Formats: sequence, structure tokens, C-alpha cells
Amino acid sequence: MHAAKDYIVFPLDVPSPEAARALVSLLANDVGVFKVGLELFIRSGPELVRWIQQAGSAKVFLDLKLHDIPMTVKRAMVQVADLGVFFATVHCGESRAMLEAAVEGAGGRVNVLGVTVLTSISPTEVAEAGYHERYAKNLQQLVMKKAQMAREAGCSGVVCSGQEVRGIKAAFGAAFKAVTPGIRPAGGGVAADDQSRIVTPAMAIRRGADYLVIGRPIRDAADPLAAARAVAAEIQGVLNNRSLAGSAYLDISPQSQGQDNGADHEDKTDLLG
Repeated sequence: MHAAKDYIVFPLDVPSPEAARALVSLLANDVGVFKVGLELFIRSGPELVRWIQQAGSAKVFLDLKLHDIPMTVKRAMVQVADLGVFFATVHCGESRAMLEAAVEGAGGRVNVLGVTVLTSISPTEVAEAGYHERYAKNLQQLVMKKAQMAREAGCSGVVCSGQEVRGIKAAFGAAFKAVTPGIRPAGGGVAADDQSRIVTPAMAIRRGADYLVIGRPIRDAADPLAAARAVAAEIQGVLNNRSLAGSAYLDISPQSQGQDNGADHEDKTDLLG
């Protein structure tokens, strides 16, 4: 079983390598993965990735969301794999061939995650983008379609909101990783932001999420270290209950929805018909 902190992915969404190094030094023993995104990677490049890898036991998630013709994505993923990172992302996009190229380029050296539907995206925006009406009315159907594409292409898992995790686990099994952004701790304390499909850490873990991307609730807290430890404590509470139940995963069938709290009842998981 993972330690509670190992579920936490902390995004280094800061503009400078100095700010990133300060956060890594502060949180290295209290999160499991540091996520390096476009802004920081463009500014700091592979050098910072290597520094993070040497700073402690936390893994590195390179979140570049590759999206290009298959050969370009394959060649880019070869370079990503050479960095020795744990996770890397590619948009599910329109073509399974692009995802297959990413997996081929990774060569088993990095876990490729397909990005399904960004957690900032609303049904209105999906409709405006020209998707079929059924996807605009039910974003979970669109997520499931893209997740199936990623699974068939050989990806290790997907990035999806906590509202879709249970359906993905039910459809594709526990081994298919679900990395979940849009996490907001039960205690609140975060100002309104651009995330549309959010859940608490406990809700996400109960639904089967393998990793939780938690940025602003930790980074913007008065005491980021205490905030990270509070999230880990919330996760640990779920893990303790899971251990008492004697199961690696709780029931992830659609019928289990009533086990969660009131906010959970909005999750529709009967996505495959």
C-alpha cells in the first residue's frame, strides 16, 4: 500500500526555477510526485527536472500535453523518456495513432497518460467546440470515449476529473491509472477559480483515483507544509477505512454511488449504456 503522501501530485505552477526549488525543498518529504508543466519547463528545461530527481524520493510528472502529428509526438516522447520521469502526458485528441506513437516513443520507460477532458472545460464549451450534443450534455461520455482510445493505444492511464474516475475503473480495471486534478480539500479555503469539475481528496480516493493533483490548496495556503499534511491525513482516513474493509478498492460499480456523501450523488457512472 502506498503512503498517503504518495497519492499527492504537487504541480510546480510557478514562473521561475528559484520558486520551484523552494517549493520542492519545502515539500519533498510530504508529497509523492512533483508535476512540471509547460510554463516552468519552457523557462527551466531538463536541468530542473534532473534537479528535482536528485532532491529526494518524489517522482517527476512531466505534463507537456503533447499534441501533434504521430511522428513528432513519438520523437518528443523519446526525449521525455530519456529524462527518466515517471509520468508524461499526451492529449487524447482526435487520433489513436498519436497516442500509439507516444507509447511507442516511451518504450516502456515512462508511463504515458492520455489527457481526456480538461477539468476547466464546461458542457457549454464542449458544445461550442462542435462536439456532438450527447457529449455536451454528458461530459462523462466524452471522457469515457477518450479513455477507451487511450487504453486501446496502450497508455498507462488517463488524466480525468474525480467525477469520472469510478466509471473509468469499472470499465477498464484497477490497473489503468486515473490521475485526478480539480481536487479541493474538504476544509475549503480556496477562492473561486477556473476548475469546473471538482471533488475532495477523500471522494477521489473512494472512487479509485490513483494520484491526486493538488496545487492551489497547498501552494496558496498560509502554511503550505501544513496544508499538504492535512490533505495526506484526509487521504489516510480513507485508506484506513479501506484496510478495515479488507479490499484494495471499494465497490466501483454504478450501484455504489449512494455510499458517498451528498456531493457525490451528482456523479453519473452508468456511462457505457
